[in-house]
This record gives sequence, structure tokens and C-alpha cells, in this order.
Amino acid sequence: MRKRVLVVDDDPSIRASLKKVLEAAGYDVLLAADSQEASNLCDSNCIGLLILDLRLPITSGWETFESLTRRNPYVPVIVVTGLANQFTTALAVGAGALLEKPIRVPVLLETMEKLLAESDDDRLRRLCGYRDDTRYVPSADAPPRRLRGERIVPLQKYRLSRPLSKGACT
Repeated sequence: MRKRVLVVDDDPSIRASLKKVLEAAGYDVLLAADSQEASNLCDSNCIGLLILDLRLPITSGWETFESLTRRNPYVPVIVVTGLANQFTTALAVGAGALLEKPIRVPVLLETMEKLLAESDDDRLRRLCGYRDDTRYVPSADAPPRRLRGERIVPLQKYRLSRPLSKGACT
């Protein structure tokens, strides 16, 4: 089954370019120019991945991010921006990746493949701010030790507005 990707960008030429590239790579692509259009498409379609520009008319990209991920927190999101200083915010709110404009197609496609291959447990860890690269494997004679993940950001700052639940199509 082909994954459906929603591209949210106010620039029609970027939307058209991404649609062409992603369809050639085997994805079903939906396009939205603003938050309202994106919300309507999310309500009426099963979205597998979201590509979201931060500069949008009417509402900001971060407000759109919050609105769309509130509907289904398991949908991976690639945030696209021309501003390099958004990386920390993207990590803090649980974005799967942040790509700077201009978008390099091979990097985008590789990022999409990684996010779509991510398990639900991995997404939950990312949403909660835990890094999965902090594994500890004790030796056989090592004393018992308490294990815990490393938080990227304090959880109390970015609480989910409702409990996580799987959407009908994830």
C-alpha cells in the first residue's frame, strides 16, 4: 500500500515540485496551502506522513503542527524552514525531522523512509523527549544499575493535550 503524504506549504511552486518528486518516488500526495486546508485534508484522509513549512498564512507553522498532531500524534512530521534556528523547537515538540530550505530531494526521501519505518514505540519515545541512542548493556558480572533514558527537554514544558491513542489508519 502506498503511503499518503500531506505537503503543507504556501508556495504553489514548492507544492507542485514536491508533488512531482514524491509521486515519482511512489507516494500518494495531498497538497495544502494553509492550516485550514491541511485540517480538512487530515479529517477526510488517512495521512502517513506530514511535510510542513513553518511560514504559512493565517496561522503559524507551529500552531498548525500542534493542531494536526493533536488529531494523530503518531503521524511523523518533517518540518521545513528557511530559518536555521528552529532545530531546538522542532526537537522539543516532537517533530520527526527538520529540513532547511532549499530542500535536497535525496535527503528528503531518505528522511521520509526512516520516519515511515519508525515503530510506534520509537515515535512515542521521540514524542516524550527520550533519545534511543543511550543504551547501556551491562557485563555479566556488573553490579545492578538503574537504567533510564536521557531526556532532551523537560516533559512538563511540553505536555500532550490528551492521551496518546492510535488513529484509525495508523
